[in-house]
Amino acid sequence: MENSDLAMTHDGIEIQKIVSQTLQNCAICDSRHAGLFSICGLALRLRDLYKWEKGLDPWIEKDSSEILGWIGNKEETWDTLETEDFVDITLPGGKYPPFDVTAINAVLKPHGLIYGAGYAYGLRPTFFLATLENKIEVDGFPVYILGRELARDLLTVPALSQDGSIFIRKESARLFLWNQIFFLEKSGRNAIKFALKNCGISGQSSEELRQNLTKISENEIETYMYHELGGIKDPILDLDIWREIISVFPHTPIELLARTVKDLLADTNEYGTLRYITKKRKTASLGFYVAFLDGLRKELSLDLIEAFGRFVRTRNWQVIDEAITSCFETAKYYADAICSIYQRGKEKNDTEWTQKEMEKRLLAPLGIGRGATH
Repeated sequence: MENSDLAMTHDGIEIQKIVSQTLQNCAICDSRHAGLFSICGLALRLRDLYKWEKGLDPWIEKDSSEILGWIGNKEETWDTLETEDFVDITLPGGKYPPFDVTAINAVLKPHGLIYGAGYAYGLRPTFFLATLENKIEVDGFPVYILGRELARDLLTVPALSQDGSIFIRKESARLFLWNQIFFLEKSGRNAIKFALKNCGISGQSSEELRQNLTKISENEIETYMYHELGGIKDPILDLDIWREIISVFPHTPIELLARTVKDLLADTNEYGTLRYITKKRKTASLGFYVAFLDGLRKELSLDLIEAFGRFVRTRNWQVIDEAITSCFETAKYYADAICSIYQRGKEKNDTEWTQKEMEKRLLAPLGIGRGATH
């Protein structure tokens, strides 16, 4: 991405150097872990990264030959980095390990920058660097609203939380929302029409959506914020056990289930997204939420989908509240079962038993996992 308009230094901070180091780590983690994605999934993420590097709006599609040439160059670069170690972040006062987010941001925040580093699905490292637009608080937790992204990797993540802080990535959130609408499953079309109509958009032309995308994305920031808050304040899932589970079973249906259950708890507990939506009567946000349910999240949220159909006809928020409670109980059941099976397997010192038990009791009935029918 062109960063020539950035000041090279700011009160002793060499911004371009920090950008380059973060981009280097982004490229290293992409080179190591691109193979985790399906062919289609990787293509979509490369498409996002290309648009970000070129500064393109989400709806801009370039000639395929140009994109393929860019992908070829990217893969050649990755080939040279696959065995490289992540680089330290050099700041006044010394060098910092790339995952020392707290120490790095203590230096960068006064200069209007936020650095992020952590682990995503499959324990894949992820990095970003962005400008800080604003800082607010929600229920006593700091929320950092980020603007222009100066460095990012293949992951288009609208929000994340770390060490009790919430980070909203506005630039990624806008692209994320466009992708969700653009690649929407057929089953979500009625809900998306409902959501757009409640945003004042007829949905008859893509131009109307393009003109209003930023406004819609800004309106949905609170739903991302309360998802992260729900995750931070969730009283059900033991995060230490959860982290052990995803570290022992990375890249498996067990990790997928564990992450899905954690997300569903975050959305349905008293602090999370759906309770906030109902409290504030955010009709459009409810439509977007239901429209974007897919995969395992959809399978575990059938009561909400059914209730939404009634809500469209009646505008009765009580049926949504009841469905949220039902989905919460479902998520709680799976959270308790996952942790119980894992703890018993740990006592047995038998990982294979744990895997088989989770597949038999939890995954197969949902149609996933070894031996399940699809």
